[in-house]
Parts: sequence; C-alpha cells; structure tokens
Amino acid sequence: MKKTDNSYKTIGEVAEILNLSKSRNSKNSTHTIRFWEKEFKQIKPKIINKRRYYDKKNLNILKKIHFLLKNQGMTVSGVKKYLNNENFDIDGKENRIINHTNLKFRLNKINNLIKEIKEN
Repeated sequence: MKKTDNSYKTIGEVAEILNLSKSRNSKNSTHTIRFWEKEFKQIKPKIINKRRYYDKKNLNILKKIHFLLKNQGMTVSGVKKYLNNENFDIDGKENRIINHTNLKFRLNKINNLIKEIKEN
C-alpha cells in the first residue's frame, strides 16, 4: 500500500525524498537530517519508540533547508536567520519566494555565460 502525501514519513523516506545519499554505497544518509534537526528548531518530528516520523509541514521545512543549503549555497547560519524571519510562511508565499530566488540565480548564471561568450 502506497503512503499518501499527508501520511508521516520515516527518516529514511525523507532522506530518499531529499535525495540525500552516501557516496560509497548509495544508501540514504539520515545523519544529515538528524544534524539539521539539532540545528533548526523548526523541525519537530514525532518520536515514537525512538523512531522519527515527519509530517508534511516538517518535510516542507526540510525541503526548504535542503534547497537553501545545497542549491543556493547559503550557510547554516544564513538559513537559520532566514527561517527565523517573522515573515516565514511555510505554505504558498514562501515557495514563490524560493522559486523567484532560484530563477534569479539561474538568470545571473546565464548572463555570466553570455558575457564570457561575447568576450571570446
């Protein structure tokens, strides 16, 4: 039976969703999620019998952290400041801001490539 989007995910399932894997044996890397859980107070999984379970809200926060750290090159400190911002909205508005940021990043990269081509 397949889990729905609203069901709780295990730490292994979250690592798979975020595409966090160890380089040697391609098993999911859960230590990164545990580290983020210690660093970011916004992540609050349910712990039952010493096992972590993440709901949709926690999964969205983890996706944002992953995006900001890995794709945008932000530091842990920078992401903390970003998440602690009063205007932080986990739903719609925040997704648009991140998508806009990602688009600006890509456009700047394209512009730099065009400048390099024109110089040669």
